[in-house]
Amino acid sequence: MRVLMLGWEFPPFITGGLGTACYGLTRALDNQGVEVLFVLPGRTDPEAVSHLRLVSPDMQTPESSKATPAQPEEIVETVEVTEKIATSAPDVVLPDHYQEGEWTEFQNTRFVRIPTPLTHPYQTSVDDQVVGLQGTQFRQEPGMMIPGHRIPGVPIENEVTKEKRIINGDLDISDDELDDSETPASSGDGDYGGNLMDQVEAYARFATRAAAKEEFDVIHAHDWMTFPAGLMLARRTGRPLVVHVHSTEFDRSGENVNQQVYDIERRGMHGAIKVITVSRLTKNIATTRYGISPNKVSVVYNGINLDPVASGMTPIGRREKIVLYMGRITFQKGPEYFIRSAARVLQVMKNVRFVIAGSGDMYKRCIELAAELGIGHKILFTGFLRGKDIDRVFSMANLYVMPSVSEPFGIAPLEALSHDVPALISKSSGVSEVLTHALKVDFWDTEAMADKIVAVLKHPPLSQTLRRHAAIEVRQLTWEGAAANCRRVYEEAIQSLGMPLQSP
Repeated sequence: MRVLMLGWEFPPFITGGLGTACYGLTRALDNQGVEVLFVLPGRTDPEAVSHLRLVSPDMQTPESSKATPAQPEEIVETVEVTEKIATSAPDVVLPDHYQEGEWTEFQNTRFVRIPTPLTHPYQTSVDDQVVGLQGTQFRQEPGMMIPGHRIPGVPIENEVTKEKRIINGDLDISDDELDDSETPASSGDGDYGGNLMDQVEAYARFATRAAAKEEFDVIHAHDWMTFPAGLMLARRTGRPLVVHVHSTEFDRSGENVNQQVYDIERRGMHGAIKVITVSRLTKNIATTRYGISPNKVSVVYNGINLDPVASGMTPIGRREKIVLYMGRITFQKGPEYFIRSAARVLQVMKNVRFVIAGSGDMYKRCIELAAELGIGHKILFTGFLRGKDIDRVFSMANLYVMPSVSEPFGIAPLEALSHDVPALISKSSGVSEVLTHALKVDFWDTEAMADKIVAVLKHPPLSQTLRRHAAIEVRQLTWEGAAANCRRVYEEAIQSLGMPLQSP
């Protein structure tokens, strides 16, 4: 089976769960013999890449990359890393783990990188700076260094040179327009800012061109940013479209939805042959808020790569207990509730330190809230973490807390449990559907949240029981299982159109 995969995040171009899910699912499909062509946007930071190799399109084509790999030194000579944004042809990204004539990371997967000026998946302008990521500028605040965003009061210079083409959630352009490879100009319309929506359109154009000469059985589009590309490819190729909903606009924005994003999500779900959601919670939103038939929706839970001792680290000896929040610092993730519960915990326990690892638009507000509550000295803000830093912070933690207001699934608790760290999770999450041995709480009930944090920290037998039994549950949630479920959805989508497979 051949799958054209459309994704907006993939390590190292990543902010959180979506990129992690795309990586885990793709690797599992690859292990199961599924041929995947993954189309993704973003600059690739060569210092952050350990599993992908960027190769100039002039030296290596997507079709020729399926042949027997060349010698390692020949491949290295073709590597071309540049800040220039190409407009003629997408770059091909190949697996980096080459050993004795075999690719050890991916055997059946090829990657096409769509050029973009964005250094962050959800950056709203080329000029924006992202908290916690490499290249972020810093500004001095009294007593601390805070990763800085664009300076307030300084407008982003945007010139609208042409009207947006994404109408009612869809993008329909002619062959002549598709051949026009110029990246759309930026505008400041909408809550998501000009450049992101423009890049969604540019991604659709490039993805359609990149896949024009490829053969595939099914199109798999991850989240709203790739839905216009998926719809356009489905129309042009006649291949079935499967959309994968990792999050909805109601999860991200509550009732104050961005209408243009909602329209894209709704059009993508209605235009697809099958819809995959990451939980029953998200399936319910798809059926009630977007009008999708329940029979069209399949729930495929996310997985986890189980290797608890991969980091080779041991807990650091200390007197203070460590309570960890790790995720985007946005309304959806509930960081304010975590901080308010921390204040309650510190009223009865003094030997506790709270760590907030992540970045987002509420970063500064959360620092200010901690100061207002008089607990700023007890909360450490680390910024965005990646790689070994994630293993390190888990190795120190006594408890992981996910206080999300709305969480379609939630991979981070599985990562915590795989590192032998007990978890306290919001009832408003998809992962709560599959974890029995995790403490659960209403995100808004900071008093109950504090009580459960204290219980875990003060009573080691409770912590041990949670860790021991949760480890058994986590072993059943693998990316291999998720990939097998996705393959069943692919087969149903292909059979519904009466199409033969392009490959055995």
